[in-house]
Amino acid sequence: MSPFQEFIVNPDPADWWSAHRGASPIIGTAIHNGHHIRSDLEDFLGLSGDQRLREEDPFTEFFIRDLPNRIVFHRSRFEIDINRARDGAIYLKPEQAWGLKVWAQQLPDDAIASSLGIHDAYYAMLETCLRGLEQQYGAFVLLDIHSYNHRRDGAEGPEMPFEKAPQINIGTSSMDRLRWAPVLDAFIEQLRSFEFRGQRMDVRENIAFQGKGEQTRFVHERFPASGCAIAVEFKKFFMDEWTGEPDIEALTAMREMIRLSLPVLTEALRKRP
Repeated sequence: MSPFQEFIVNPDPADWWSAHRGASPIIGTAIHNGHHIRSDLEDFLGLSGDQRLREEDPFTEFFIRDLPNRIVFHRSRFEIDINRARDGAIYLKPEQAWGLKVWAQQLPDDAIASSLGIHDAYYAMLETCLRGLEQQYGAFVLLDIHSYNHRRDGAEGPEMPFEKAPQINIGTSSMDRLRWAPVLDAFIEQLRSFEFRGQRMDVRENIAFQGKGEQTRFVHERFPASGCAIAVEFKKFFMDEWTGEPDIEALTAMREMIRLSLPVLTEALRKRP
């Protein structure tokens, strides 16, 4: 058994996602947490599991375990990337995947259709879930949790410069920033007030990423007056991005930070104009 078993999920290989519904207008998602590739694609893969893991977002599911509403996607983004538009959700060319040649041979049309069917099913499920939150609470906040690499030049290479790599990047590209300012600003302030290893968290907006993913765009398009989707990108300071080994203290702290944001978001949502 892995020494990190309590920090990871081990879904059945056939599972697409897991969803929990509770009494709260706040929902968290970890849509790049997954690592599984379905069996009919394995012979076509041109990447090792370690290569895939480096570009996935392991442990992001752990950050949202205290949210009553949460969705965790179990398929690897290399099978189907839920956070990209349907026509680019399968990495068929290296330029779609950080220069990586994902497939050793061309994927059959039926395999592509099966993967796209998962994309379609996910967004149908998500809309149904969010309609329920909208009907019950009038409005909701979706925390779209991701992570990003900051040692692109190798395990011993330098980190990305500080000015380009906040510990937490908040992406708001598709958001009506003025409408949701009371909620978003309260959330950012809460994160910045959290102390980790003697320092406040470095939280900045639209620096490393701008929140241009498909999921936040979908929420703001389908729920323009009731859905506030916040893209939250954690720099991988909570793990070794080359070996995959987690920093247990950092993981535990980040989960606590997200837990503490729950009442802040709920109150800000309730008080919004």
